[in-house]
Amino acid sequence: MRRRPLSGPAATDPGRSVRPGDLRVLKSLIPYLWPPNAGLRARVVLSLLFLLAAKLMNVWVPVIFKQAVDDLAPGATFPVPALTVPLGLILAYGAARVLAQTSGELRDVLFAKGGQRAIRTIALRVFRHLHSLSLRFHLDRQTGGLNQAIERGARGIEFLLSALLFSILPTLIEIGLVCALLWTLYDIRFPLVTIATIVLYIAFTLKVTQWRIRFLRTANESGQRANTDAIDSLINYETVKYFGNEEHEARRYDRSLAVYETASVQVKGSGAILNLGQGALIALGATAMTVMAAYGGADGHLKVGDFVLVNTYLIQLYLQLNALGFIYREIKRSLIDMEDMFALLGQAPEIADPPRAPDLVVTEGRVTFEAVSFGYDAGRGILKDVSFTVPPGRSLAIVGPSGAGKSTLSRLLFRFYDVSAGRILVDGQDIRQVTQQSLRRAIGIVPQDTVLFNDTIYYNIAYGRPGASRSEIEEAAALAHIHDFIVSLPEGYDTRVGERGLKLSGGEKQRVAIARTILKGPRILLFDEATSALDTRTEREIQVSLGEVARNRTTLMIAHRLSTVVDADEILVMERGRVVERGRHAGLVAAGGVYAGMWRRQQEAARKEERRESGQDGNPDEELDREGTAAPTDGDAPARELVR
Repeated sequence: MRRRPLSGPAATDPGRSVRPGDLRVLKSLIPYLWPPNAGLRARVVLSLLFLLAAKLMNVWVPVIFKQAVDDLAPGATFPVPALTVPLGLILAYGAARVLAQTSGELRDVLFAKGGQRAIRTIALRVFRHLHSLSLRFHLDRQTGGLNQAIERGARGIEFLLSALLFSILPTLIEIGLVCALLWTLYDIRFPLVTIATIVLYIAFTLKVTQWRIRFLRTANESGQRANTDAIDSLINYETVKYFGNEEHEARRYDRSLAVYETASVQVKGSGAILNLGQGALIALGATAMTVMAAYGGADGHLKVGDFVLVNTYLIQLYLQLNALGFIYREIKRSLIDMEDMFALLGQAPEIADPPRAPDLVVTEGRVTFEAVSFGYDAGRGILKDVSFTVPPGRSLAIVGPSGAGKSTLSRLLFRFYDVSAGRILVDGQDIRQVTQQSLRRAIGIVPQDTVLFNDTIYYNIAYGRPGASRSEIEEAAALAHIHDFIVSLPEGYDTRVGERGLKLSGGEKQRVAIARTILKGPRILLFDEATSALDTRTEREIQVSLGEVARNRTTLMIAHRLSTVVDADEILVMERGRVVERGRHAGLVAAGGVYAGMWRRQQEAARKEERRESGQDGNPDEELDREGTAAPTDGDAPARELVR
């Protein structure tokens, strides 16, 4: 995953964040195994009881089988002469196996709800936490990587919960019961060989698995990088096509896949070594146990059933051990998958509400910036001592060249970042001392680049106030002058807008954004370059809608085109992070300063555009005559004569 380095005291480099260790991950998971709901706790307890019952049955089944074999051995006698087989033992054997499987299935069914609830709770917690993190964090992470971290983490939790409770714990219980029974029925050699084999098996598995971890981690990281690159490329499909860079994107994707391919081959190869070693240890232990049982049978103190019992336990235990080896490897993989997700939970929000912060109380809608300074990086300031006030119900426009810090003001007002110095007040309340939710509820924004959800038009407008009635949504659309367009569509309000709203034009998207803001009904409005990406005609239409929305509301307009702010009650001109001029349009033009220069240049550009649209070239110095030669201006008479 590609990340840009951050700087500044509040910044945290996600790439350098300390990964929680395995024990910390397990510790973080334990509270979710015991849910607060009494019904779910009862299910967990019952599932553990069925787990114990299943293991007891598994251990007792070979004993019943041993007795049946002894009764079938040559020389065995039966209480009833007509009975040629120990029918009762065979029936008991079958019943015990059915009960063991039934207990196991009931265990899984009872625990399923608790396990899925744990996964749901953790995934929801991570999702909410991601929304609590700062804009800085999300600008430095890629959405594909975050999504994959959550998806893999959820899968890892599901496997880990199942493995810990229903594989590792039952296997340990069964090993303990079998060793105790072997010691009781025979002598200490049998449980000692069993324990020695298990210890060697586990030690070998741990050692080799630790060696394999780096291959697993590389495979995960390269797979995640490939996924992120693919999503990034597909999201920017149009840009790829504009520049004809399909092959460049394919090569970039293939580089990540090549790393994943190499790591995956290493994972397979190291897995083969692990499996061979485990198989050899199991075979060694099984051979030793079988030899001891065979000598016991030859000496006459063990029966044929005892030989069968030892081998049955061996097969049963080693099948469990073989599964345990696989489970351990998968647990390590799951822990790796969960590390990124729990690391996300470990990210502290850069912007946090103070303890017991009150909600913002908006009475008038007065917005004040007092000596505000700010920089994204500690050594590079963006805003320098910016002060202004927007009275209730009035409008203030902020203009200036690119890089002047205009859009930074909107991010600070929404408290995506905190000011480095000074303060921002809404009706006299410092926005750092109130809850972020209440602050953002009070402000409505129509941004330059309106990004819509890949859902219906109805959903995107209703997003301004989820739960609004259909009549309210249609009324907001009508006020934004988009209702007639929507109802003209075949599916009306149920028309899907595509990813990021790409099925709509720029003007249509802006009107949806306006309708959404109208539905929200804020006291303070912010138009951040809301029409700069539109053509002149659409811009004028949108301006009418914006003017209707802004009536009687406190309005901040961040604009590049000065024609959109001529009616503002006050205009601030910014340059290099400072306010260099302020006043109304006419006064600023008359002053002949920065604003006047910008106005003059934009008016000249507008006149040239109008001439081009009317079929006349906007630059007479480069106008071509009908013969294709340069037609000079009147001051170029000698040149005209030469051309002739």
